[in-house]
Amino acid sequence: MKIAFVGKGGSGKTTLSSLFIRHLAARRLPVVAIDADINQHLGAALGMTDEEAAGIPAMGAHLPLIKDYLRGSNTRIASADSMIKTTPPGAGSRLLRITGQNPVYDACAHRLTLEEGDVRLLATGPFTEDDLGVACYHSKVGAVELCLNHLVDGRSEFMVVDMTAGSDSFASGMFTRFDTTFLVAEPTRKGVAVYRQYREYARDFGVRLQVVGNKVQNQDDLDFLSAEVGDDLLAAFGHSDWVRGREKGRALPWAQLEEANRHALRTLHDAADDSYAHRNWRRYTDQMVHFHLKNATGWGNARTGTDLTHQIDPDFLLGEDLLAPQPA
Repeated sequence: MKIAFVGKGGSGKTTLSSLFIRHLAARRLPVVAIDADINQHLGAALGMTDEEAAGIPAMGAHLPLIKDYLRGSNTRIASADSMIKTTPPGAGSRLLRITGQNPVYDACAHRLTLEEGDVRLLATGPFTEDDLGVACYHSKVGAVELCLNHLVDGRSEFMVVDMTAGSDSFASGMFTRFDTTFLVAEPTRKGVAVYRQYREYARDFGVRLQVVGNKVQNQDDLDFLSAEVGDDLLAAFGHSDWVRGREKGRALPWAQLEEANRHALRTLHDAADDSYAHRNWRRYTDQMVHFHLKNATGWGNARTGTDLTHQIDPDFLLGEDLLAPQPA
């Protein structure tokens, strides 16, 4: 399953992403975690030092390798250089799995051993001084979108993406690539304003958007969120001495996480599992094609000098029947 955490800056989405990743790892479920935020803090939230987190290979720096591998023998794609972030798979394309090895994971994934279990951690890479004035952050996130377009995943395996803050999450079609999007909202007017903005963006695309309250200190906070977001409110997290201790560098056992917050994580897991029953591979593939057409005609054709609409394979449907092993 593909899970996104979104929200305004400072809402705590990276912290809740890391808690959910730990929850899944503790159940020995396969997890690929991706830090797609312009501020790269997921590694630190999972217990890495700043130096270790900075050492994770940037997906954006390996974009040529990613394109070349995913292209495979797809004859509709003339070269890896003609692939853009929305290029969909077709006959001959190589697909990614959550488990197993492939050149993308070999180049970009850091295997992180947590107390709860092992996870693969990838990162888009930070926005650097070299990018100022010549690039936008979406050029880095494009590597994630390509991988999501070529991912075939099952029910008991997870890709969890910590998205960039604010409405930038909707600057590409990537927001339609997830089974469930958890919007982390504080019990404030600004927090619910972000929710309303996201809801408007997601409305026409069938995005499964659920609100996760954070920094909820009392019943009044909970009542406020309930009144503002209604049935979209899924769960709420309160103060955590465990989280505060980890932020201070204390290696506290996972078993010491407060029961109320553990219950909230189980609620998120149940919601994600339920989303699997609503998965529609036809719609997923059609949306992928929709955004590729928009990007191709909007800028991709001019940039590559190629009619990228020909990359669309009308007979191809991404689906679980493709989960059989593929040759490397």
